[in-house]
Amino acid sequence: MYLRKIDGPRSVKLPDGTTMTRADLPAPETRRWVASRKATVVRAVAYGLLTRDEAKETYGLSDDELGEWETAVRDHGEVALKATSLQKYRQL
Repeated sequence: MYLRKIDGPRSVKLPDGTTMTRADLPAPETRRWVASRKATVVRAVAYGLLTRDEAKETYGLSDDELGEWETAVRDHGEVALKATSLQKYRQL
């Protein structure tokens, strides 16, 4: 088995002791963003598996969109990424 050469780490250790690898990331052609996929991308950026620029380029995200996801997770946890929670946690 051959591993494709990539820049950056192939896996990172999360604070809860689990390991996150690039295989855990959503597919690059993802168009339907459920809360769990958003949270996975935010975690990957936060713990250094992906850079912000890599995440934006891979998933076609704007800087504002990724920033909103990061802010929601930081301020309210991953539950704030659910579409039904947007009004509840959105800042006025």
